[in-house]
Amino acid sequence: MWAAYAASAYGTGLGFGAFSIVAITVLNASSAEVSALSSAGLAIGALLAVPLGPWMEFRAKRPVMIAMDVLRFAALASIPLAYWLGTLSFAQLLVVSIVTAAAKIAFTAASGAYLKTIVGADRLLAATSRFESTTWSATIIGPPVGGAAIGLLGPVTTVAVDAVSYLLSALGITAIRKPEQPPSPKRTGTRRWSDIAEGWRYILAHQTLRRFFFNTILVNGLIMAGEPLLSVLMLSDLQFPVWEYGLAFAVPCIGGLIGSRLARRLVSRCGEQTVLRVFGTLRACWPLGLAFIQPGLAGLVIVMATELGLIICASLFNSVFAAYRLNNTDAGRHARVLAAWSATAGISIAVITVLWGLLAQLTSPRIAIALAGVLLLATPFLLPRRITAPDGASVGHEREPNPGPAASPTGRRLAG
Repeated sequence: MWAAYAASAYGTGLGFGAFSIVAITVLNASSAEVSALSSAGLAIGALLAVPLGPWMEFRAKRPVMIAMDVLRFAALASIPLAYWLGTLSFAQLLVVSIVTAAAKIAFTAASGAYLKTIVGADRLLAATSRFESTTWSATIIGPPVGGAAIGLLGPVTTVAVDAVSYLLSALGITAIRKPEQPPSPKRTGTRRWSDIAEGWRYILAHQTLRRFFFNTILVNGLIMAGEPLLSVLMLSDLQFPVWEYGLAFAVPCIGGLIGSRLARRLVSRCGEQTVLRVFGTLRACWPLGLAFIQPGLAGLVIVMATELGLIICASLFNSVFAAYRLNNTDAGRHARVLAAWSATAGISIAVITVLWGLLAQLTSPRIAIALAGVLLLATPFLLPRRITAPDGASVGHEREPNPGPAASPTGRRLAG
């Protein structure tokens, strides 16, 4: 499963930004169309994925994961095929963006539920930390190599590679021989709409998950909203060279490896509650620094230092929280909870990004980035004061920890 994830993660890294590049260079899309391509894919894909949560809950998860990988392979492979046939259109890019976004949410929900069945609670943090490390290593390597491949071989090259990576992922999951635990039996008489809302009902009824839910949704949305504005500020307003812009986001990604590798050690030393609260707070303190970027070397250092601190804190928090969420969700509800969480994240990121784009249009990118940074400083108040275990007991320093389990690529990974 880890190898399958690595294949798709590196494919995604290589193909990062490929849709925008194809839309601009091949179809001469406007900036509004490029923005719509990103936002519509997230929002509509998330809405389409909502009914898949209850559908997956009572089915074997591995076939769902394989099906979603094959679906993404077919959708992405249609782009280079249409390009070579001379029939590629913006509408096709939009449909593929929506399909892959919905499939990603469904795959994430199914894989999280499946991971919980094959990895014990005492190893879950180890697993999530390794997945997080793989994500960040793919972020470091993928985009630069993908950019070189596009320059040498053409605009749809990395889309084709990304498509093949999902086929490799499907083959890797197919190769798993461990029998899957049978899914929970579906309750008779349950209404479909009630099932669809079950994920949100469970999150909102769970005192600790509810606060984490609102915190992560707002943090991810505000971070992602500032991402395109930072691109405009650096490349247009401050006239940074493109290579410096790429360097500013590529180098700090090493922080993702640092944070994910430190997660188990810090949980063992400080406890799960302390790590989640401290790094959940610290990850919200860095983005405000991006509002103070200046031209030249000083501005480049500000971006790299800010991004490095943000990525270390976010990757560490993500590793620990992914394990906590799986360990503290009742059996039989994992797929619905994860699908509801991912769908809400996708929709909120799309909405907040559009709103911040309008705000930047009315004011300036720097003011919009600063406002996002100021609002982020308030998000730690949404974190739970006491983190509870499944039995309601507080999870603190004295508790034995539960070690065990994306614009720039940086923002995409932080939002995960």
